[in-house]
Amino acid sequence: MNVLIIEDEARTARQLERMLKKYDPAIQVMAQLPSVSEAVAWFSQQGSGQMPLPDLAFMDIHLEDGLAFSIFDQTRLTLPVIFTTAYEEYMIKAFKVNSIDYLLKPVDYDELAAALDKFRIIRQQPGLPDLNALLALIQKPKEPNFKERFMVSLGTKIRSVEVADIAYFFSEEKATFLATKEGMSLPLDYSLDQLSGMVNPAQFFRANRQFLVARTAIQTIHTFSAGKLKLDLVPVARHELFVSLSRVTEFKDWLGR
Repeated sequence: MNVLIIEDEARTARQLERMLKKYDPAIQVMAQLPSVSEAVAWFSQQGSGQMPLPDLAFMDIHLEDGLAFSIFDQTRLTLPVIFTTAYEEYMIKAFKVNSIDYLLKPVDYDELAAALDKFRIIRQQPGLPDLNALLALIQKPKEPNFKERFMVSLGTKIRSVEVADIAYFFSEEKATFLATKEGMSLPLDYSLDQLSGMVNPAQFFRANRQFLVARTAIQTIHTFSAGKLKLDLVPVARHELFVSLSRVTEFKDWLGR
C-alpha cells in the first residue's frame, strides 16, 4: 500500500510513519509534505502522470500555510483520507472530503490500526462510502482527557508542574519548553503538536508553529495592517509572538468564547 503523509511537524510525521510500518512493513510512504502549497504541487505532478496515485493519505488539518481542506478546493482529489488533528471541531467537515477516519492527536497506535483496518474493508467495496455511512462506522468520540500536570526532568530530579501554573509552551532550536507563570522555562519531551492535544483548547491556543499560549498569559494584543496580530505575554517571551495569518480569525473567535 502506498501512503502519503501531509503533516507540518516533522517529528510527528516520522512517528506516524513508524506506526504505519509497525502495522504493515510493506506500507510505502511516498512523501511527507508540510504545507497546502506543496501538497497541491505534488498532486499536480501526480495528475500529469509523473508519479503513481497513493492508495491513502494522512492529513493534518492545520498545516503551516493554512487548513488542509483548501487542498481539495485547489485539486480534484478522489483519494481516501485519514485526518490527524488536535481539534475535534472539524470532524463533520472532514467526512465531507473523502475521509475514512478522523484521529485526534497524539495519535494512538490502536486507533490508527483500527482506522487502517476500516480502510481495508472499505477498499474492497466499490466507491467511497457517503457521509452517513462513514459517520455510522466511527465510534462516538470519547470525552477528552486533558492533562492536569506535566512531569519535568531537571538533572536527577523530577518536578511536577500543574497546567494551571503554565503560561505558555514554546519551541526553540528543535526543543520544546513550558514557561510557568513565575517565569521559569522547563524542557519537555513533547512537540507542540502533541501538546495541542493534551491541554484544554478552551484554555490554550496554538498561535503559530512556535507558541501554544494560555488565555491568562495574554496581556496585550497589537493590531497591524493586513490583520496581523502581535501578542504581549506575561511572563515576557524570549521571542516576539505573532499570530499566524491563517489563524487570526480562529484566534479572535477563541478569545470571544
